[in-house]
Amino acid sequence: MKTKDLIICSLFAAITAILAQISIPFPGGVPLTMQTLAISLTGILLGAKRSFISQCIYMLLGAIGLPVFASFAGGLQIILGPTGGFILSFPLMAFIIGFICEKTNNKFILFLAMILGSIANYAIGTLQFSFITSSTVGKSFMLCVVPFLFTGILKSILATLIGAKLRENKSIKGVLS
Repeated sequence: MKTKDLIICSLFAAITAILAQISIPFPGGVPLTMQTLAISLTGILLGAKRSFISQCIYMLLGAIGLPVFASFAGGLQIILGPTGGFILSFPLMAFIIGFICEKTNNKFILFLAMILGSIANYAIGTLQFSFITSSTVGKSFMLCVVPFLFTGILKSILATLIGAKLRENKSIKGVLS
């Protein structure tokens, strides 16, 4: 990995931290944030390896206490708390999206990559929420997934359209390659 790659990974971790602050609290304790849009764009633009590293950087920055998570939160207690599974899933989500997006420019397949990454995010987040809160998986699904399905699909569409357009831009291609 070159210095340029580490800088790019760090920049995308910073973008994730910035978009995490666009946060709307929802009943049940899981906020609606723009983190997943950032992670989807990270995957589509950086590919599997660099997007995975980028989200590990983001998660580690938050784990050591920097206020990079939603609502300027930070600390290991956030990752180990009810909504921490969503954060723990970010590197995997980015990897899944990046892996698929490295193979194609087909917008439909790019969109499916966003959906598959989101499924991993929802699954890990919901399971940790269920475990920490001692709720059933069904109740946790109703709190952690159902209220976010529409916005999740909308963010996946936006990430696909924006990401595909950015990938076509020669200037951006040059910086990211």
